[in-house]
Amino acid sequence: MNNIVAVENLKKHYTNKVAVDGITFEVREGEILGLLGPNGAGKSTTINILATVLSATAGKVTIFGRDLKKDVKLIKQGIGVVPQDIAIYEEISAEKNVRFFAGLYNIKGKELETQVKEALELVQLYDRKDDKPKTFSGGMKRRLNIACAIAHQPKLIIMDEPTVGIDPQSRNHILESIKVLKNKGATIIYSTHYMEEVEAISDRIIIMNDGNIIAHGTKEELNQKIHNETAYSFQLTHFDQLNRALISEMDGIIRVNVTENILEVIAQKSKFHLDKMIAVLTAEGCKIQSMTSKEASLETVFLELTGRNLRD
Repeated sequence: MNNIVAVENLKKHYTNKVAVDGITFEVREGEILGLLGPNGAGKSTTINILATVLSATAGKVTIFGRDLKKDVKLIKQGIGVVPQDIAIYEEISAEKNVRFFAGLYNIKGKELETQVKEALELVQLYDRKDDKPKTFSGGMKRRLNIACAIAHQPKLIIMDEPTVGIDPQSRNHILESIKVLKNKGATIIYSTHYMEEVEAISDRIIIMNDGNIIAHGTKEELNQKIHNETAYSFQLTHFDQLNRALISEMDGIIRVNVTENILEVIAQKSKFHLDKMIAVLTAEGCKIQSMTSKEASLETVFLELTGRNLRD
């Protein structure tokens, strides 16, 4: 499988901040690459460099086999960008919005009519084509934003958190639309901090934190890291009496996370004994109000690697 994008030692530095710290990865033709990480991880900076909005401090980016620094105009013709901030015109119809953005790529006549119609149908807004976006819900505006970005049928589609702040129905519409675009041959980079979204649509996942790639692979490959782990959550009273070091030092404990009166523990199944944990908590004077457990997930991979929750 050919690489549509190749990134080598990419860096972006600001005066007092390193936003991206020498990352290397590729995006394969026809795949959905999920770019996952919390706010401030470097996802949007990376996305904006690939989308030609920002220039890199150092490193090399190749898109469609062309050097981004040398062939930026040609590369732009084959890219569709869905920005985090909605970029549409509120006072003209949905159809005119899509027509305007498609027209920027010199698409005309019957071809323009066909591609505008297909883009609106894809995001399930063709029945609202004559309505102005100012009458749309937030989710509908985001779907229109996607239609504007893909009407020129780009080979590479870059999406920066396209489902932020929308209703579940619109989110499902967007995720289903992305699957359709992939089936039509598009290559997609999808940036988000929603774990469930990358699990639902991505062929491969890159997890970023503090400007670095801390894990990458398929969902199955990442899950192999935690196949023998269970996540426990204890709601406690008299939490201030707990000697947390006693918990951290118990057999089978991989990581301990504390938020207010909640004790979260990731433990290795083969070595961890829940009854011993309960005995320690009781001996420390803590009262367990409730306890839940679940199989470890990509969320716990992130917690294990960084010591923080994905949406912190």
